[in-house]
Amino acid sequence: MTFALAEHHEDLRAVVRDFAAAEIAPHIAKWDETHHFPAHLVPLMGELGLFGLVVPEEHGGAGGDFTSLCVAIEELGYVDQSAGITLSAGVGLGINPILTFGTDEQKQRWLPDLVEGRALAAFGLTEPEAGSDAGATRTKARLEDGEWVVDGAKSYITNSGTELTSVVTVTARTGTRDDGSAEISAITIPAGTPGFTVEQAYRKLGWNSSDTHGLSFSGCRVPEDHLLGERGAGFRQFLAILDDGRIAISALALGSARACLDLATEYARTRVAFGAPIGRNQGVAFPLADLATAVEAGHLLTYKAAWLKDEQRQGRASAAEVRDAAAKAKLHTSTVAMDAARLATQVFGGAGFMEEYPVARFYRDAKILEIGEGTSEVQRLVLARGLGLPVA
Repeated sequence: MTFALAEHHEDLRAVVRDFAAAEIAPHIAKWDETHHFPAHLVPLMGELGLFGLVVPEEHGGAGGDFTSLCVAIEELGYVDQSAGITLSAGVGLGINPILTFGTDEQKQRWLPDLVEGRALAAFGLTEPEAGSDAGATRTKARLEDGEWVVDGAKSYITNSGTELTSVVTVTARTGTRDDGSAEISAITIPAGTPGFTVEQAYRKLGWNSSDTHGLSFSGCRVPEDHLLGERGAGFRQFLAILDDGRIAISALALGSARACLDLATEYARTRVAFGAPIGRNQGVAFPLADLATAVEAGHLLTYKAAWLKDEQRQGRASAAEVRDAAAKAKLHTSTVAMDAARLATQVFGGAGFMEEYPVARFYRDAKILEIGEGTSEVQRLVLARGLGLPVA
């Protein structure tokens, strides 16, 4: 038994850490203030191979493990969550659906540019009336003269409106099953398709350097072969993709929590009040000790889930095991990230309320971690069901 990551994981961590320090850290305060999406970072991350970490070599990737992707996301999140979610969503919600469920033709069309960082893809699931209740999807698609005609709207879609966005996969009702439930399918829609409108960017509490838009579809037509995977399998496909995304969000949260712990600890060592560093006071030292313990637990939960995902890819772990581990990791570590940001802001005192200090940005960014890729309540629902409890 070992709790250490492999040498190649730590080598990757060092590369991403240096990249984030050089290319992101000096600029993030300005990007955050101006709500600027730094599109130039995407091809730079592509040159590092970050978008292709888990993509097989035959599609231009490194053929690496899922743990490597989590390491990269964690290190980006340590400096800036917006950059981390750009990578996380670009791979988990952009590349992964096409890689996992796409035809050879679809893979050949989209993956080369996505893997190289020349393009971004997005996944349109959430709607104004269908978030956690994805089965309430109202977007519809009907077959007409060999084409899917899509009508509806999507909300809060990451990487969907950038100058690099090439394709968005959307879920839509394509019929009704015998039991009366909705048949939900996934359809790829290229950027610029007539009838596909990218709405104005959201003004958000945090993740200000991440691209997030609403999407609308009105008589949007794409060929029948733009169906991704089997007809009617969209909901099942989404659930499988979401498990990966939850582990990635846990890694992002881990990076944020580590950063807050480090910032607060250093400040507690150097900030002098009443003639001594404030870290001398148990009211400061003990909460930081508790946070260090919670961050370590988040690390273990995150990388156990990542390891199980890699084991699943080798046929040595079940989907149920991955689902359970992903929910635990995401639930715990997103909560720790929020707690860490709150504590760091408190340790910094009045300075922590000023945008001059990064803890203010970490505080704003942390909240979405408890919401995106399934709320904390949804994670508890998944885990309760796994315990065999008759929850609704």
